[in-house]
Formats: sequence, C-alpha cells, structure tokens
Amino acid sequence: MSRHSVIELNNITVSFEHRVVLDDVTFNLENGDFVYLIGQTGAGKSSFLRLIYRDLLPTTGSVRVADMEVTAMAEKNVPLLRRRLGIVFQDFQLLPDRTIYENVAFAMKVTGEKKGYIKQRVMEVLGMVGLSHRRRNMPEDLSGGEQQRVVIARALANEPRILLADEPTGNLDPEASASVMQLLEKINNRGMSVLMVTHDYDTVRDYPHRTMRLQDGKIIEVNPGELR
Repeated sequence: MSRHSVIELNNITVSFEHRVVLDDVTFNLENGDFVYLIGQTGAGKSSFLRLIYRDLLPTTGSVRVADMEVTAMAEKNVPLLRRRLGIVFQDFQLLPDRTIYENVAFAMKVTGEKKGYIKQRVMEVLGMVGLSHRRRNMPEDLSGGEQQRVVIARALANEPRILLADEPTGNLDPEASASVMQLLEKINNRGMSVLMVTHDYDTVRDYPHRTMRLQDGKIIEVNPGELR
C-alpha cells in the first residue's frame, strides 16, 4: 500500500470554558506507522483521541481520518468512521456475562455481519492474539494480560485501518505489558497503523517508535531514548 496520512489533524484548537487544551495542533499518522502520544495527566491526550473517533469536535481546525472528513461529517456517518478504527482501552470493558468468543463476536454483530463470517473472523483474530483455546472462558477466568489481548482481538474484528490504544499496558505487570507490546508490534508489522497513548516511558524506551509529546497545548516530537 502507498504511504499516505490515515489521520490528519490540521491547526486544531480545543477549548473548554476558556481553557485551551490543544493550541493550533497539527499532526499526521501515516499508513503503517506506529506512534506514541505521551504527556502528563490533563495534557489533552484523551481530547486528542476523542477528536479522532468524533466524540469531540474541535473549536477550530479540521480532522481527517481514514479518508473521511470528520469535522464536517453528518451524524449518520459516525458509525462508519468508527468501524474503520479499532480502539483498545486501559480498563478492558469486556462484557462479564459473555464468553471470550461472544465478546469478540458482539463487536461484529452490531455491524450486521453474517453468522458464518463472524465465526470465521472471531476465530481468526483470537488465533492472532494466541487465545483461540480460551474462547469458551469467561473474562474473569483470564489474567489481565489475556483480557487485554481479547480487547485487541475485538478491536481487530471489523478489520479497521487504524488501531488506537489508550494506555493498553496501564493496568498490567511488566511481563503482561511486554506480551501486549509484542502483539501490537506484530499487528503494526502486518501493515496496520497504530497510535498509542501512554505514560509508561519504560515501554516507549523498550519498544521505540516515533514519539510525540503533548505539553502546554502544543505537540512536539521527542527522542524516546531521552525520556526519563
């Protein structure tokens, strides 16, 4: 695939009650890139992600994601945008009363996929994250690292173009964190663009990629090796 921007934020400003969270921010994520977004609590990382999946509109500026103009988008097209994004949250958000298989399948059922394809795709993504043998288990039967891999499988189910990972290692021990990072790198190596929000500088140093810091409303590129 040709390299081109799959996420473009152009001259974005976000203000809440006269407080500027993002100040004339411009950012590109290219097809196949892996980029970290770092910054202190309150720096605007969550607002940045919300702009991408259109949970927040900018005060000024434009957002383009997966060849869709997000800021000018009609509400009826928001579900289509979100199907092009796989989103991984820190707190898993798995359905506790459904099996691992059912949790992943649910993400596809809501988009109206046919049963045969759902079964094939669920087994495919569970195999990709190394958990097809756990498909009949409940979330409570799995470790934190395994649950996060299920969340990644669910995020991949609808074949998104971009994976957004919001603190995916935040609740995990070092061993589980390493497993999740290796999986994210494998997914990226297959051609998927990954944007990962994190405050874990050890992870950024151990698995270096382009790293952007949000600070004082601005975004700047930093050297992962110099983070302390």
